[in-house]
Amino acid sequence: MAIERTEHARHQAQVTALIQKGDPVDFRDLFLTLHPGEQADLFIELEQPERQFVYQALTPEVFTDLFEKLELENQERFIQEMPRPYAVRVLNDMFSDNAADLMNELPDDFMNELFEQMDETEATEVKDLMRYPDDTAGAVMTTEFVVLKSDKTVGETLEELRDLGPDAETIYYLYVIDASGRLVGVVSLRDLIVSPLDARIADIMGSRVVSANVLTDQEDLARTVQKYDLLALPVIDDEEKLLGIITVDDVMDVIERETTEDFEELSATKGSSDINMGPLEAAKKRAPWIISLMFLGMITASTIGGFEETLETIVLLAVFMPLVMGSAGNAATQSLVVAVRSIALGTINRKNVIKMVRREFGTGVILGLVCMVVIFGVITFLYDNALIGLIVGISIFAALSVATTVGTLIPLLINRLKLDPAVASGPFITTLMDNLGLIIYFTVATSMLQFL
Repeated sequence: MAIERTEHARHQAQVTALIQKGDPVDFRDLFLTLHPGEQADLFIELEQPERQFVYQALTPEVFTDLFEKLELENQERFIQEMPRPYAVRVLNDMFSDNAADLMNELPDDFMNELFEQMDETEATEVKDLMRYPDDTAGAVMTTEFVVLKSDKTVGETLEELRDLGPDAETIYYLYVIDASGRLVGVVSLRDLIVSPLDARIADIMGSRVVSANVLTDQEDLARTVQKYDLLALPVIDDEEKLLGIITVDDVMDVIERETTEDFEELSATKGSSDINMGPLEAAKKRAPWIISLMFLGMITASTIGGFEETLETIVLLAVFMPLVMGSAGNAATQSLVVAVRSIALGTINRKNVIKMVRREFGTGVILGLVCMVVIFGVITFLYDNALIGLIVGISIFAALSVATTVGTLIPLLINRLKLDPAVASGPFITTLMDNLGLIIYFTVATSMLQFL
């Protein structure tokens, strides 16, 4: 990593110096020796006047390789500052799925202006992809792929690939269709290269093709690609006609988006995790959760008020309220993460749901026993009050046992309702367990007042 940072700093200094010099030839000679990923990292660090120099120095075709490596929010920002003809040519050269993702983020007026100036064929392909629901195979697939006819020979196919391959997103898998466009087979590039030139595609293709329906959820796509170790996945309609392909880099983007979404849900920061977002916009997105949790906190206050007599009798009980509440919330959050992760990975089914609930409950019981023994000893030693130690210990044991079970069951129930289980966020489950923990704590304390 230190070497990479040193190289990046050196390239950054060289690129900046050449831009300030104003020599596009020397700039291109250096800049184009770098990988598009490195170019993208350098480009986003440039100031707006320096980026304008890059637009002048690089052709749109060359710049597109860099542009497609940028995060979507950066693409949205930079496409609007480019000279309009330059932006249109970049969109024409982008893979259709990437262009569709970008267009979906642009203001409607600007998007329509770009569509009017794009090549008709490219614009139609992008519009077709934009019609599919978000988070489905159709929304993330690309239409730039190579199809083969089963009656062609290997030699004829290799000749076609020389012409068609440069415009395809990937040619490692080549899909075979029949006369009606139905997907009937797949040939890997390796199989094509090692086969005799006079062999027919029908004789070397595999007829058992792993595919996905155009409306398949993107999370299921990612699991399919992972399960079968695929570099690309064909997308078909209900009539099994080949519509597009999803490449492994698209799947990686899907996994990143889904992971980010789950983290945002778990932390109640949905839509506000982008560090480039302003504080006012971030506050607007987080406010509903914070306000909702504030009202839940008022329930906690009401719970405490309901046990006012118990608190007046033993004031020392108030000292350990945060301990019980925090322990229960932490245990519930741990079980919540385990459950949400299992659901996201597709490892939960009817057979092992009960097993997981039992496992988490058993974990809570063991943790509760350990914490009960520890806290009983500590309180008895520090406060010379074994009964208080026993009350807190029993409360901790009961709260942790309940918390791990609740933290597991809630996301499972939400998932059964066909909702995102991550909405059972950490702050939500923590606040809920605050209330349950207090009820357990004061119930135990009230029942044991007679022994004081």
